[in-house]
Amino acid sequence: MLFDPQPKTQREEIFDRDEEIEEVIKSIESYPITLILGIRRVGKSSVLKVALNESKAVGIYIDARKLYTNVGGWITKEELKRELENALLNLKPKILKPLLSHLNISKFSIKGFEVSLRELNLVEILEKLNKFGEEKNKTILLAFDEAQYLRFYGTKGGKEFLALVAYAYDNLPKIRFVFTGSEIGLLHDFLGFENHEALLFGRIHNEITISPFAIEKSIEFLKKGFKEANLKVREWELERAVEVLDGIPGWLVEYGFHYLHTKDSKKALELTMRKAQQTMLEEIKELEKRSRRYTFILKAVALGFNRWEKIKGYLEAHEGRITNARFSSLLKNLERMSWIKSEFKDGKKLYSITDPVIERVLREL
Repeated sequence: MLFDPQPKTQREEIFDRDEEIEEVIKSIESYPITLILGIRRVGKSSVLKVALNESKAVGIYIDARKLYTNVGGWITKEELKRELENALLNLKPKILKPLLSHLNISKFSIKGFEVSLRELNLVEILEKLNKFGEEKNKTILLAFDEAQYLRFYGTKGGKEFLALVAYAYDNLPKIRFVFTGSEIGLLHDFLGFENHEALLFGRIHNEITISPFAIEKSIEFLKKGFKEANLKVREWELERAVEVLDGIPGWLVEYGFHYLHTKDSKKALELTMRKAQQTMLEEIKELEKRSRRYTFILKAVALGFNRWEKIKGYLEAHEGRITNARFSSLLKNLERMSWIKSEFKDGKKLYSITDPVIERVLREL
């Protein structure tokens, strides 16, 4: 169902993303590295998972957020191997059995396969996967969701992981990578394709952006979701929901889910905004570990202080003086993390909150 809050894995479960899914599948077949970009809750994970299911490649999916959460900070080689073990077990049986037999890393128990990669280092694992791909004429696709968290891999800002990717790029032709990212600037900075000092500088890659729905498409999405549930909803309720939630699928799904359970549009919107507030407060806590000034900058932008000097003035009114250089750095960081975006209008650079739902929540803080 469209209003199932879990990421989708089948094309029929996902709404109006055929073009993006096909683009990802084509990119997987053509490029050694593919980036899937888009703001939070726009549906990147669903597009990726559907593409992995439909692609001819052997898709191995790893959520980098889970890696980060499991260890509470720095991601270790052992944690990455554990997640790789789990990811292999999620493969379809017709692929899993010959793959594990080929790698000689499986045991068989009453419950099924058990995978242990402890005796191999990561380079050896990729080399074995590549050899399997060559013998079976299969592409092996390593897909890392929210890959910007991989900058916490190892003790050198993720450089060990990037070295692994660079080695595979140069030496293992059957290994390909997909990276998704909500914090788009951070992901670009981490991968460093345009940084001549970075390990992946100049490597060929493709970027695919997943955008929010337009207003008309958002209303169509809600109508289809309610039709699936045999529920007729008044047009003005749909229009109001889209006015508040914009075209971000994650929030539209949240609204639809609550409507199905409450049969009350106002209550469904309240519950959705409450979830948005909880989500944002958790993310703000992470931001404030680096600097509490981030919250005031976001609040200023949400309130309509959209120019550099006005945002700085709001921040200084609440937190005291700050140098121009330090303030610019904080502002740039929020843009790299996709909390805010900027555009030039009439020769002036204007800032706004990327997610309209989060903008509403920030105004009420």
